[in-house]
Amino acid sequence: MATMIKEAGIYLPEMPKTGFDDPFGEASGAGLIFGATGGVMEAALRTVYELVTGREVPFKNLNIEPCRGFDGIKQASVKLENCVNEYSFLEGIDLKFLVAHGTANAKKVMQMLKRGELNDVHFVEIMACPGGCLGGGGQPIPTSAEIRRKRAQAIYEEEASLPIRKSHENPYVKYIYQKFLTEGPCGKLSHKLLHTHYTKRGRFIS
Repeated sequence: MATMIKEAGIYLPEMPKTGFDDPFGEASGAGLIFGATGGVMEAALRTVYELVTGREVPFKNLNIEPCRGFDGIKQASVKLENCVNEYSFLEGIDLKFLVAHGTANAKKVMQMLKRGELNDVHFVEIMACPGGCLGGGGQPIPTSAEIRRKRAQAIYEEEASLPIRKSHENPYVKYIYQKFLTEGPCGKLSHKLLHTHYTKRGRFIS
């Protein structure tokens, strides 16, 4: 490698300084907390509340505590008040949400949905792994409830230190919507590329 560099006439000490390649961009704090149960919900609520009301979520340091913790199924709500004109039709609504983790709890939530017990819930987050991705199969072993709690604590501490903690303030996200998904999050192209649809396939192995 050194010989090739010399043959190309490249003298590294005289080369201008440049930044490192960044093929994957950078995540906001909202992206980081996806690793814990309730993280997707918390990230979404930070953005939704601010877009609808023009204000940050009414929780200290943006930490939406009702989304956090290791209870199998959690339900809470946040009231939308003094909405901006564009979303005035949402004025006074209690935005109800539910967070669940673990397949046993996922089954319970699905049964509740089928029975119509959650018809007033606007947003449901389910993570199959205990505690969320931090308790998933790709994580170091062994694991335990205590280890999962410590992983969650580390995620939240790291997230709190980041300069960008809202999904809609991530410069990479903003760039994509400005240059490519120009119709916005609800546009046809966004819906085509960013929304997942599921089809029942039956069993692959008999």
